[in-house]
Amino acid sequence: MKPGEAIIKPVTVRSVITKSNLPVADYSVNPYVGCTHACKYCYASFMKRFTGHTEPWGGFLDVKDWPKIKHPEKYAGKELFFGSVTDPYNPQEAVYERTRALLLQLKDCGAKISIATKSDLVLRDLDIIRSFPNARVSWSINTLDERFRQDMDKAVSIERRLAAMETFYRAGVRTTCFISPIFPGITDVEKLIGRVRNQCHLIWLENLNLRGSYKPVIMDYIEKNYPALMPLYRDIYYCGDRSYWHLLDARLKTFTSEIGLDYVTNDDSMNRPFDAPPVVVNFFYHEQIKKSARNNLKEAVNAL
Repeated sequence: MKPGEAIIKPVTVRSVITKSNLPVADYSVNPYVGCTHACKYCYASFMKRFTGHTEPWGGFLDVKDWPKIKHPEKYAGKELFFGSVTDPYNPQEAVYERTRALLLQLKDCGAKISIATKSDLVLRDLDIIRSFPNARVSWSINTLDERFRQDMDKAVSIERRLAAMETFYRAGVRTTCFISPIFPGITDVEKLIGRVRNQCHLIWLENLNLRGSYKPVIMDYIEKNYPALMPLYRDIYYCGDRSYWHLLDARLKTFTSEIGLDYVTNDDSMNRPFDAPPVVVNFFYHEQIKKSARNNLKEAVNAL
């Protein structure tokens, strides 16, 4: 194994589909444990302590093997969310095809699927994905600055994500741009909304939350690379000052009104016509995730 390469190993699990407490799904689907995108701000990094791995988050990937689903029809009408604590289209998916295998097992069962990714490998499975009713694919994009992106993750470039999003949109699949996490003073939310408004149906906004082991990593990065922003970051992440988010919220209400987009809070509507303008959804401090935080932790552990 070359230095810097992730440790890959197979693991056998009883099921790859677990009951979900997320507000947007009935079931969570995570074909892998870990994620080689190695995002510095990854909220799922807490998963490491349940895996037995000593490598840093991003330095390992367990490839799940599960028994073939015998009665996929039981998921008819249910919402299945792919990628709550991994990226189902990490680079290794090109070799192991675990996400593709599951999609083929579920094909024609009537399940509704949502896929979250930072990859364009998902293009490989476009024909399968669009065979599902009301399928949706979302891409996480929190900057148009490729240098900053490279500092934060090892996923594909922003332009490749945007191109994949547009391809799915033109193919008739509902798409979401997940502007997350929003880095105060760095993420240009208005510019991103303007860039994606003609190729997606939902634009989700989520603030940068810093907790656990990655908090000092991000704070050290800001101090080194954006020292002028350190007073702001100290106010937000050490003193609990939320005024930045309140001001951003007010600014975005005005901005979206001016460009003719609906701006809502804690809403996720799939009922609009396909060709309708996107809805901008503000998930800053959304209470649903707060209430289910402990349940989500249990869910993530059960997914191992």
